[in-house]
Amino acid sequence: MRAIQALILGIAVVASQTVDSSRAADEPPTGPSEATAPATQPPASTVPVTPKDAAPPPSVTIIGASEAHGVLGRDVRSAAGEDMGRIVDVVVDRGGHVRAAAIDFGGFLGVGSRKIVVDWNALRFGKIANKKDSITLELTKAQVAAAPEYKEDTPIVVLGASGSLQPLQAIQ
Repeated sequence: MRAIQALILGIAVVASQTVDSSRAADEPPTGPSEATAPATQPPASTVPVTPKDAAPPPSVTIIGASEAHGVLGRDVRSAAGEDMGRIVDVVVDRGGHVRAAAIDFGGFLGVGSRKIVVDWNALRFGKIANKKDSITLELTKAQVAAAPEYKEDTPIVVLGASGSLQPLQAIQ
């Protein structure tokens, strides 16, 4: 029992010294109860803890399941129903605007195929309610077959149906 009393007395002395050391040198003590009186603070559960540089909460947009779909891996067909391949990449400019899609064209089961880049505006997404629906490309198979192959880190030749695609501007 004496050990517990000694421990409590030691804690009180340390607390008293801490309060006295935080007081300005010219500020007199206000009384004996100051060192032993517990500070009145609200319970920890009601004190909001927010870092000074916390980011604001992100915006949230809800898109209905029938309103939008992913396009990577989707089959692409010509307006005549010809198999044109699958979308394997989306090309964006430095401003983040979608410019084109890379299609894995030709070959059989990925063997002998090559990537062709087509203007995003040449794609029609009208019937893609589920994963089995294809995207329509406003180009013929012969037009796409004549296009040069897309290779990363080289200039991109974009095949467009209407010729409306403007060249990418060099940003310096």
